[in-house]
Amino acid sequence: MPTTQIPMSAVDRAWLRMDTPENPMMICGVLTLEHSIPMNRLKRTIEERFLRFNRFRQRVVDTGDKAYWQDDPLFDLDNHLHQIALPGKADKAELQKLASDMNSSALDFRRPLWQMHYIDNYEGGSALLVRIHHCIADGISLVRVMLSLTDKSPDPRPRKVVSSHPSKANEKSSIQKLLHSVVDSAQAATSQARLLVQSMREQPNYPIKLASTASGVALDLLKLGLAPFEPKTGLKEPLSGRKQVAWADPLDLAEVKACSKALGGTINDVLLCTVTGALQRHFAAHKEAIPDNGIRVAVPFNLRPLNQPIEILGNKFGLVLVTLPAEVLDPLMCFQQVQKNMNQLKQSYQAQVTYSLLDLFGRGPDILERRALELLSNKASAVLTNVPGPKEALYLAGSKVTQPMFWVPQSGNIGIGMSIFSYAGTVQFGITVDKAIHADPNAVMNYFRDSFKALSHAALAGRHKSK
Repeated sequence: MPTTQIPMSAVDRAWLRMDTPENPMMICGVLTLEHSIPMNRLKRTIEERFLRFNRFRQRVVDTGDKAYWQDDPLFDLDNHLHQIALPGKADKAELQKLASDMNSSALDFRRPLWQMHYIDNYEGGSALLVRIHHCIADGISLVRVMLSLTDKSPDPRPRKVVSSHPSKANEKSSIQKLLHSVVDSAQAATSQARLLVQSMREQPNYPIKLASTASGVALDLLKLGLAPFEPKTGLKEPLSGRKQVAWADPLDLAEVKACSKALGGTINDVLLCTVTGALQRHFAAHKEAIPDNGIRVAVPFNLRPLNQPIEILGNKFGLVLVTLPAEVLDPLMCFQQVQKNMNQLKQSYQAQVTYSLLDLFGRGPDILERRALELLSNKASAVLTNVPGPKEALYLAGSKVTQPMFWVPQSGNIGIGMSIFSYAGTVQFGITVDKAIHADPNAVMNYFRDSFKALSHAALAGRHKSK
């Protein structure tokens, strides 16, 4: 009896079709652990918490004009979880080398699109390297799924075991699913209509607001289309498909907060300004002129409520183009410009526009998506993510997570991905760079720290002067 096929959403299909030899569409993560952990306990944790999402048991069936999710009849956890050990007295460089290799290697499309490597013998402890295809879900959702494997203490109370094989009583036939989908759509449409009527009664000027919003969306779509291409720099080179991964020693979150408070801005403003300073140092080290209008990065913008539990996977985010004023060398003036750029973006509909575009491209022919992807990727030099993480230290299978890092993939001809992740009073910063781009990832990590120190020093010095 053939396995039921579930149609893939248009947005998820768009991310599936973005996969190229130069840029595999994978979200990659590394969790370094204080101690080694028993393999049987790790397997049990994955079975109970990770595989409760049936999507991780399903493979992709791509027929060309459509794509589906289908249960893998030969699913075996051992095909996805591998145990390896790094050679000798393995240090950070060895783990970064392995992460680089994994970031450069495509997943096996004959099986569900994820893989984990448990790495023994890493700096007296261990590490877990995770790769998941972007078509399964967006980065923010997958980070939360990965963190659901962890606990707040090394020996938590036993959780209720969730069966990884749903009973037939709970399974819905394809006809039932279709009916539910139709009902859900009808209910959503009815709800929207009711909301519209209610809003018009309560606010006589609501139609004017609605028209204003529509015109704002149209204007942002036009701006996105007319935005100039990124200037030719060493950050934009034909890609090789081989990645180099690195991460910095974490910053103290309290110091980042003190800096943002002194400057009257947000933590995000400080971190974006710090990234800008790192790029300035990169250009200076390579004796390369900084473009007059700065450097643009594509930043994923979450469209899913953060306080909502992850019950259904999938992609629910848009992309915004953020200009980093790398040409402004004074740290305080650079910060003011970053803050101004971000305030303008917060008033725009760019994230919703790009999400709608991905939905549209996912429904159309491949050639349409390829051209749109090429257009958008020509307008940014890097992808930059900033994901808020847990405030307290976590434990995986009894071992403390000492440093977590995650990277989202780059698309089209973008060859640089930068990731910021807050965790237990620290700020983690990581980068993945295509080998064809002349940028030393470890040097950029040092530039990031130097840039923050310069901004923090200027901010605190300025505050003392104002007193």
